[in-house]
Amino acid sequence: MLYNVKKAVLLFFVFAEIFAQGRHGFQIARLKYGGGGDWYNDPSAEVNLLHFVKEQTGADVIAEYKFVDVSTNDLFSYPFLFITGHGNIIVSDEEVKRLRDYVDNGGFIYIDDDYGLRTSAQKVIAKIFPDKELVEIPFSHSIYNIVFEFPYGPPKTHEHDNKPPQGFGIFNGEKLALYFTVESNPSDGWADQRAHNDGEEKRIEALKFGANIVVYAMTN
Repeated sequence: MLYNVKKAVLLFFVFAEIFAQGRHGFQIARLKYGGGGDWYNDPSAEVNLLHFVKEQTGADVIAEYKFVDVSTNDLFSYPFLFITGHGNIIVSDEEVKRLRDYVDNGGFIYIDDDYGLRTSAQKVIAKIFPDKELVEIPFSHSIYNIVFEFPYGPPKTHEHDNKPPQGFGIFNGEKLALYFTVESNPSDGWADQRAHNDGEEKRIEALKFGANIVVYAMTN
């Protein structure tokens, strides 16, 4: 991997700090939600992504498939919450409050529309953040260049409705606290090759993009 000097120095100090925090490692949790959506699909996605992050950056990670129910306190044990699927998301008012508490206490949420999730996801986002606006993330944001360069935003891993890929988000102060990709679907590229029969170039592109999301979450 080729970094410019400034980025290499930054990551050296960032990961030195992460290592100093303990030996448990960075972990992603999949959100188990109601509503009939297949929240559980492609369980190899996060595992492969975290292995890639470790190989490329040396970061301390736990590359395991974990899921959490938002109604349990396990939610607050993970710094990164991943939401995906093809169908509906339903969360209660209490679960909405817990998800807001999760973000307000430093948690990061990434939602990837696996096709068909966008409408219900946007409704849930509006409930969690009634005081904030879901905005398109500018291509200059560090999530698009923190490790690998994506000068035009999210990659087009899978075709959905013949529209350009986009990345939206919610900011908590200056921090991007929730990131939401549509018409992109990089998490399909993280899954085992046999799951979607993606070519190696497309899969590596998706993994690089996922590494950017993980490193952004780690360092913010």
